Amino acid sequence: MKRLATVIFLFALVTGVFQPGSAWAGTAAPGDKSPGASVATAISTVTGVAISPLLGTAAVGCYKYMGAKTEKDKAALPWFARPYFFIPAGLVVCLCALKDVFGIAIPGPLKKPFDAMETVEHKVSGLVAAGAFVPFIASVFHGASGGGSSALLGSGHGFLASADISWLYNLLILPVAWVAYFIVFLASNAINILILLSPFSTVDAALKSFPLFILSTVTVSAFANPMVGAAWAIIIICIAWFVSGWSFRLSHLGMMFVWEQFTFAKTRFEPRKDGDYMFLGRPMEKVPTRTYGKLERDDKGGLIFHYRPWLFLPQRTLVLPKGQYYVGHGMFYSEIEIEENGENRMLFILPPRYRGHEETLSTAQGLLGVRPAGLLAAFAWLRDRLGLGASAA
Repeated sequence: MKRLATVIFLFALVTGVFQPGSAWAGTAAPGDKSPGASVATAISTVTGVAISPLLGTAAVGCYKYMGAKTEKDKAALPWFARPYFFIPAGLVVCLCALKDVFGIAIPGPLKKPFDAMETVEHKVSGLVAAGAFVPFIASVFHGASGGGSSALLGSGHGFLASADISWLYNLLILPVAWVAYFIVFLASNAINILILLSPFSTVDAALKSFPLFILSTVTVSAFANPMVGAAWAIIIICIAWFVSGWSFRLSHLGMMFVWEQFTFAKTRFEPRKDGDYMFLGRPMEKVPTRTYGKLERDDKGGLIFHYRPWLFLPQRTLVLPKGQYYVGHGMFYSEIEIEENGENRMLFILPPRYRGHEETLSTAQGLLGVRPAGLLAAFAWLRDRLGLGASAA
């Protein structure tokens, strides 16, 4: 928390928010064009676009286009403030909204393909906004700081007045803006994944309305008072920071499931003896659930799980307890289970590419076999109790 607070403070200091005469030094009113007010508005803009990239980018673009008074002003507008972008983007947003409104009356399974398409759209538009929109907002920070790098250091005369260190400014600001955008976008994307995984349309609608409500509060507060809007945006960034690990793991699992289902990855896959990649299904020894890694055997024949936090940090190893391991064949996805005290407990979640390869995986990893799991296990239990599976004598 101390490191995050330091980063936020340096972010505000470098951008000029705490400079004398800025919006933070007094009362900022709507339409305030002071450097601090412009920076505060930009912070709110980055946060709002991270919550809903396509909607946010299209709305900002339309707002800038409507604010351009002359043809010269319109010609200088960025790409997202051109009608050829924000009009089609707005239509896509409207179609998604109609899907959510009328989707309440549609059974969940029938709506899921459209939810999957919206999840992919959210991911793609988020990546595009990160690469093309956030740098533009960072350039707004630079322009808001007084037109030169000397304003960043609180000096308007002498050597600093003539020195051009804008490259240093951009070097400091752009990474911080990207980090803030990324962690808020992760939280927003995780909500989309929860919508995709939810089997109930009413729950989908509630989950969908939550980020839209947060986005509306950011927008309203930024228009009412830039200082209040930026303060609220920073609070959202802090909350997103604390759940960023959970958001990242859930987003990774959800996107992998969507990708492998739509590309029929199971037709191009075969389990391997030297290890298979999967998701941890429950927390173990401080390793959080949905951690992605590689399951394999060590030199002594025991099961170990190699993983990298955030997929790129130094590799760590989780030694699994000895026990009876099975592959659980589920209706929607399969898993690896361990038998503990007569009960079967899920240990790993297998991506969709393992569907139909459960027997091969069991053999490759030296497990004890394949048995029903989840709903298939419940149906098997009911079938046995009713005697439907018994052959005639």
